[in-house]
Amino acid sequence: MSLFEDKTLECKDCGEEFVFSTGEQEFFQEKGFENEPTRCPECRKNRRQRKGGNNRGGSRPMFDVRCDECGIMTKVPFEPDGRKKVYCSDCFRDRRDRATW
Repeated sequence: MSLFEDKTLECKDCGEEFVFSTGEQEFFQEKGFENEPTRCPECRKNRRQRKGGNNRGGSRPMFDVRCDECGIMTKVPFEPDGRKKVYCSDCFRDRRDRATW
């Protein structure tokens, strides 16, 4: 039994309604995503194409940083601005797993 129910959301780009399914909600929780999608699948696909790829294994720029938890050097797909802590993937996963839902 799922803890979720299908939700109807409105796309912020095209204004059309789309379903955020229970399966997608479970996937988002599994990955540690805290926000619901704001774009419908079609607009997400179009946005990825405009940005030059699907951002999955592509040539997205990576930035060298030191993990604020364990201190090792790692790479992140965003340029840190110093306002928030930055973690390596292991420390990020550990912190996410400890968080309560």
